[in-house]
Amino acid sequence: MFSKKPKPLGELIRESLRRNGLETPLQQHRLLEAWDKVCGPTIASYTKEKTIRNQTLCVRIENPSLRQDLSMMRSKLIERLNAEAGAQIIVEIKFS
Repeated sequence: MFSKKPKPLGELIRESLRRNGLETPLQQHRLLEAWDKVCGPTIASYTKEKTIRNQTLCVRIENPSLRQDLSMMRSKLIERLNAEAGAQIIVEIKFS
């Protein structure tokens, strides 16, 4: 049956993703993909592994001094990554 109030396609897709439990994994994927853009190619080259668990981004960095520098920029990174992903995905970053 036809609806008298059609919805925009983007809204229908968001509703479908939410209904099927796929909205959060999609947002997490966007955030992980945003790491290279937010941090730049130099830092991205030292990044070996990125995962999200319980709203915490876990990042494995090979260089200890770079790891320390990123730890001091933690709050700014969280803000920029969430902004790039378009939602509040993470609240903490752990570097190892």
